Amino acid sequence: MKIRKEYSCPLEIVHDFTRGKWKIIIIYQLNKGPNSLSGLQKIIVGISQKMLIESLNELIEFDIVTKKKSLGYPLQVEYKLTEDRGKKMVEAISIMQQIGREYMKENKMGRFKED
Repeated sequence: MKIRKEYSCPLEIVHDFTRGKWKIIIIYQLNKGPNSLSGLQKIIVGISQKMLIESLNELIEFDIVTKKKSLGYPLQVEYKLTEDRGKKMVEAISIMQQIGREYMKENKMGRFKED
């Protein structure tokens, strides 16, 4: 994904960082700690490997996630949130999650897991 040359609001840039169905969920899961590609695919139900890789690459491009490769066989690859932008995104996601919980409770919308 390319960043445009001009934006009228900083929120547009953040929207471009997180656009798509999966990026917020990936960030949320990586807040629990570093994880491998296969580990993320197991805990994010419904995401294809192709979409996971594409989303992770875009998050890396925007300095929200880092990728670390360890030498050896088999090759170990670990993804984790960056200390600055990645951790700040978690703060925003936590607020959005709380709003979602409140809405679900108010409207008696099924069960959800308390984190």
